Amino acid sequence: MAGEPLSFRAFRAARPAGCEYGYGHGDGLSALRDREFPRLRGITYLDHAGSALFPESLLKAFTDDLRKNVYGNPHSQNLSSKLTYDTIEHVRYRTLQHFHTTAEDYTIIFTSGCTAALKLIAESFPWIPEGTKQPSSRFCYLTDSHTSVVGMRGITASMNVLSVPIKPKEILSAKSRLPAEEQNCTTPHLFSYPAQSNFSGTKYPLSWIQDIKSGKLCPIKIPGKWFVLLDAASYVSSSPLDLGVHQADFIPISFYKIFGFPTGLGALLVNNRIAPLLRKTYFGGGTAAAYLAGEDFYLPMKSIAERFEDGTVSFLDIIALKHGFDVLEKLTGGMEKIKQHTFALAHYTYTVLSNLRYANGAPVVRIYNDTDFSSPDVQGPIINFNVLDENGEVVGFSQVDSMASLHNIHVRTGCFCNTGACQMHLDISNEDIQRNLQAGHVCGDNIDLVDGRPTGSVRISFGYMSSFEDAQTFLNFIIATRLSKSDAEIPFQSVTKLMTESVPDEHLSFNSADKLSPILQVSDGELRNNPFETETTGSWQPLEPEAESIRAAVSETAVPTCRKGGKPITVTKIYLYPIKSCSAFEVTEWPVGSQGLLYDRNWMVVNQNGVCMTQKQEPRLCLVNPSIDLKQKIMVIQAEGMDPISVSLEDNTGKETVICESKVCSHRVKTYDCGERIAGWFSTFLGRPCRLIRQSSDMKSKSHQKNTKGLSPATHISLSLVNEAQYLLINVASILQLKEHISARLKEPLEIEELIRRFRANIVISAPESFEEEEWAEISIGALQFQVVGPCSRCQIICIDQQSGERNKEILQSLSAARGRKTNFGIYLMNQPLRSSFSDILSVGSQVLPVLKENTEIQPPTSSEEKCSG
Repeated sequence: MAGEPLSFRAFRAARPAGCEYGYGHGDGLSALRDREFPRLRGITYLDHAGSALFPESLLKAFTDDLRKNVYGNPHSQNLSSKLTYDTIEHVRYRTLQHFHTTAEDYTIIFTSGCTAALKLIAESFPWIPEGTKQPSSRFCYLTDSHTSVVGMRGITASMNVLSVPIKPKEILSAKSRLPAEEQNCTTPHLFSYPAQSNFSGTKYPLSWIQDIKSGKLCPIKIPGKWFVLLDAASYVSSSPLDLGVHQADFIPISFYKIFGFPTGLGALLVNNRIAPLLRKTYFGGGTAAAYLAGEDFYLPMKSIAERFEDGTVSFLDIIALKHGFDVLEKLTGGMEKIKQHTFALAHYTYTVLSNLRYANGAPVVRIYNDTDFSSPDVQGPIINFNVLDENGEVVGFSQVDSMASLHNIHVRTGCFCNTGACQMHLDISNEDIQRNLQAGHVCGDNIDLVDGRPTGSVRISFGYMSSFEDAQTFLNFIIATRLSKSDAEIPFQSVTKLMTESVPDEHLSFNSADKLSPILQVSDGELRNNPFETETTGSWQPLEPEAESIRAAVSETAVPTCRKGGKPITVTKIYLYPIKSCSAFEVTEWPVGSQGLLYDRNWMVVNQNGVCMTQKQEPRLCLVNPSIDLKQKIMVIQAEGMDPISVSLEDNTGKETVICESKVCSHRVKTYDCGERIAGWFSTFLGRPCRLIRQSSDMKSKSHQKNTKGLSPATHISLSLVNEAQYLLINVASILQLKEHISARLKEPLEIEELIRRFRANIVISAPESFEEEEWAEISIGALQFQVVGPCSRCQIICIDQQSGERNKEILQSLSAARGRKTNFGIYLMNQPLRSSFSDILSVGSQVLPVLKENTEIQPPTSSEEKCSG
C-alpha cells in the first residue's frame, strides 16, 4: 500500500481493481450524505449488517404517495382496494426484477421478516418423518447460520425429522456422488446455508446451489432429493443476487436490511417447482377460496402467495418497497455498484487494521476472517474482530463498545445471533458455552469476558451510504485509544508514516477536527457501558417485617473493622438527585426511606414517546437544578434563563391521575405525569418535546424491585428510578489518585469538586487509602447498615462537565488508563432502615465502619441490559 495510510490518496491507491467508490457522483459522496442523511452528521454508523438506514428521499416519496392516493384493504372490491391490490402486484414484479427473475420461476410470499419466512419453510416443507416405510427426510444447516435458521430444527423435531449441523469445512470436502441405485430416491431433504455470513462477511459459493440439487455435492450421504434454502438476508443488503443463474428453492429476505425502511416486512421467494409441494394446515383471512364453519371443509386459493399470506398483508409497507427500489437505483446505480463501493471500504479498513502493531510488535486487533479480503465475490463488507492489549489479551467488547459510543461510533458487539460462527472463530467449545451460561452470561448481555476469555467480539459493517470518512474516523479511533505516538509510528513503517492530510474537497467534506491525532494513549483497560447511579425514591417509612429478614441476612458475627488502622473514615458529602440525570442537590443530613435517600430519583424526564432521557442523549439535563424543601413540601426546579418552577412533594394519585408504565434500564415502573405546566418548562429549556413524570408511590413495591446479590432469593429490595442499587458511594482518596492521572493528560487539570460531581455519587467518604472501598463487604454509618453489592462500571456520563454540560472524552480514557483493564469507580450499596431509637437519618460527619469481605474481588452486578446513567 503506497502513500499515507489514513489519507484519501492511500485509500484510492489501495482500492482493488474493479471496485469503484462513490457511485460517480460529480459533487462527491459527501453531498449525497448531506442531502439524504443529515441525521448522520457527527455520527459514524457502522452497523449496516444490523440495519440499513433509509434516505430522506425514500421517506418523502412514500409519504407523498400516501397523501395523494387512497389505499384500502386489498381483500375488498372497491376502487381503493383494487388500487392497493394492483400496487402490491406491481411490487411483486419489481422485487422479482431486482433479483433478475420472473413470476414464471418464482413466487413472492410477503412475511413479517426473514425469520417468519424461515418458520414458514420449516412448517410447510414436505418432510417425511422417521418411522414410515419411506426413507426419512433430513434438515441440514451450516453451523455458520443465523439463530433463525438453527431454530427451524425445533419445528422439524416436532415432526420427527432429524436435523444435522454441517461445518463449513465439511461441506467443502463433501464432493462424492451417491451410488447410482440411490439417486432415484425421491425423499425430500433440505439444506440451508447463508449466502453471506452475518458474523464474518464470508460469502459462501452460490455454485453450491446447483451442485447440491444435481447431486454433485452431498451435505450428508443419504438417498433422496435435495432442496436448497439460501439465507440471503445479509447478502442482498450489499450484493446483487441473480436467481436466473443461482436458482435456490427458498430465498428469505428482510427489506430493512436493504432500504432501512420499512421494518417488520420480509419475503420468501419460492421456486415454483417446489411451491405446489408445500403443505399448510392453518388458514387465515384471504387464504381460503371456500370453507365451511360447521364442518371440516376448506379449499385454498390457487395462488401460492395468497395461500400463504394469512390475513391482510402489511399493504402500506409493501407500497413503500416500490419507492425503496426506485430511490436505491437512483442514488447508487444498482446493487453491483453498491457491492464495489462497500467492498472498497472494507478492504481498505481491513488492510490498515490488520497492520496496526504496538511498540513491542504485538497486533492491536485479532480479526476473525476466512478470506484475505481480496475479492468482493468471496467477502462482504463486514469486519469482525477483538481488540487486544500489548500482551495479546482480549479487551472486552463491552469496553470497546462504550469507548466507541463516546466517539459517536456505532458498532455491534456480541455473537450477532450466530453462535456457530462465534464458536468457530473464537474457539469456544460447547462446554465453554454452558460454563459461560452458569457464570451468568446469556446471548445479548454485556458480559464480554469469562475467566479472561472473550464471549463475543466487535463487528463493523459498511452500507451503501458509508463513506471513506467513516472508515477513517473508525481507524483514527482505534489508533487514538490504543496507541501512543511512538507505538503508532512502528506499525506504519512498513506501510509509510502516519498522515493527517484532509480529504480533497472534490471527494469529501473533511473536518479538520477529525484528523488523525496519534498522541493519545489508553492502556489496556477500555470501558464498559455503565449503570451507575444509585437512585432511590421513597417515603420515609417504618421498618417492614421483610426488612428484619434482610438485616438478619447480613453477617451478624462480622466485626466492623477499619481497612487501615488509626484515622477514622467519615461521610464528607451527601447528594441526592430528585430528577434522574439532572443536577445534584447537596445536603448535610437527609432522611432515609425504604428505597434509599428520600426523594432521590423520584422523577424523570421522558421524550415524546415516553422514553427516559438521560445525559447520554441530552447533556443539558445536568443544568437543571432541583432542590427539595421538606417544610413546604415542594421541589423547586431552576435553570439559567428560566423562571423557577415548583412541584408538590405530595403524591398526585387521585382519580384524575393516569397511571402508566415506563421502563428504566429494563426495569418496569409505574409512573404518572406531572402535568402540562412543568412539561412546557422542560420542553422550552431543552428545546424538544418532553415531560416530567414521577414514580407512583402506591405501586412501588410491585413496580421496581431487585433480587439483591448475596441475599436470599425471596428477598426483594424496592428501588426508585435507579439502574442498579439504592446508593452509590465514592472515596475522596480514590478521586485524588485519579486526579493525578488526569492532571498529567490535561492542560488545565480539573478541580477536585468538579471531579466529585462528575461521578454523581450519593455518599462521599474520606478513607485513608484509595480504592480500599472495593474490599468492603458491608458498612455501617451511624444506625444504618449497608451491604456492598458490586462496583460501578463507568460510561461516558463522567465525561460531561456537570456545571456546563460540555463533554471531554479524556476523563473516561484517563480512568481506563489509571485502572488498567477496568473502568470501575465507586461501589453500589443496598440498605434497609433499622429498628432503633435513632431516626433514620444519614448525616455528614458520621463515622463509617467497614467490614472486609473474604474475597477481595467484588464482581459487578450482572445484567443483560445496557445500563443508563441518571
